[in-house]
Amino acid sequence: QVQLVESGGGLVQPGGSLRLSCAASGIIFSNYAMGWYRQAPGKQRDLVAAITSGGNTNYADSVKGRFTISRDNAKNTVYLQMNSLKPEDTAVYYCYADRRFMTTQWGRGTQVTVSS
Repeated sequence: QVQLVESGGGLVQPGGSLRLSCAASGIIFSNYAMGWYRQAPGKQRDLVAAITSGGNTNYADSVKGRFTISRDNAKNTVYLQMNSLKPEDTAVYYCYADRRFMTTQWGRGTQVTVSS
């Protein structure tokens, strides 16, 4: 059974930092592309950052230069380091695991709130 469990969300002031983690089980982690989406209230779910099995990364324009995605294949974990957070970064952040010809797997999400 595949499980993706996010952690690290919370309340932070504008300009602050958070690091999200997503621990995966039930998959051969190193074979999967991993990433993060986010969904704010009343809005669609949008891609934030992605990392391929080979370590190539991709970011939404709105987070470039502020967020960094990384993975640790030994720990079956993907991370999202978020710096210089803004109120518009407030959303539920979802981890996903993706591999060609396989169903994309999703975590349950972790809330990030940026507010003073």
